[in-house]
Amino acid sequence: MNIDARSQRVVTIGVVDTVPLFRDGLAALIERTPWARMIAHSASQQGCLVMIDQLHPDVVLLSSSLAPQCQFIRTLTTGGDAPHVIVVVGEADRNSRYLAGAMAAGAHGAVLRSADPHRFVDAIRSVCHAHRYLDPSLRAMVTAGEQPAIAIADRGQLPLRIPLSRREFQVMQLIAEGMENAAIAKVLFLSVETVRTHVKSILRKLSARDRTHAVTIAFRSGLLQLTPLPPTGAEHAEHKVTTPAGTPPAS
Repeated sequence: MNIDARSQRVVTIGVVDTVPLFRDGLAALIERTPWARMIAHSASQQGCLVMIDQLHPDVVLLSSSLAPQCQFIRTLTTGGDAPHVIVVVGEADRNSRYLAGAMAAGAHGAVLRSADPHRFVDAIRSVCHAHRYLDPSLRAMVTAGEQPAIAIADRGQLPLRIPLSRREFQVMQLIAEGMENAAIAKVLFLSVETVRTHVKSILRKLSARDRTHAVTIAFRSGLLQLTPLPPTGAEHAEHKVTTPAGTPPAS
């Protein structure tokens, strides 16, 4: 997408982060950027998938805390309609191994969480011009000789040879919550037969014997992660959709 043609179309952005204040800060920054518009935000992996399926943002700013072993990045960047993913790197993931893993998984850019606001704007502009972007403060951590696969293995991860699609990831999450095929079908508005097909594909891709084994592999590989319970009084919605004035809400 060429942002120089912003008079015809702006860059749409989704933000995925567990901290409301940080999401609000990015929303304020994007609002001040004439050629960009934040269309939604989410605090979870599941909400992120819903946001992408329903609103199709051009760019997703994803907290590294929601992709600690980079498998979720690969899920988001797989497929012809995948958004440009910029990983917002927290201090816990500020190392060469994580950065190499994120880029190998398909991330289009990485920005340090504590970076100056203009770095985020630079990253969005760069990936929209089909260029990869790495925050200057992170570049020294990624050397030309870095071997991403080795870096991932060194962290004790078990990288998936075949990434799950976004729909398969949703089904995998619901399997991990103990849902049977009929219940998953109702939640995702799919037929039971379609869910069965997704489950078979998941078992094949994970080389799993059964659903329980698949859940175990998903957690060990970093594909799924334990999500802490929200604090009392937290919003029930996992993501909030924002639309420009005069624009009808997304259906």
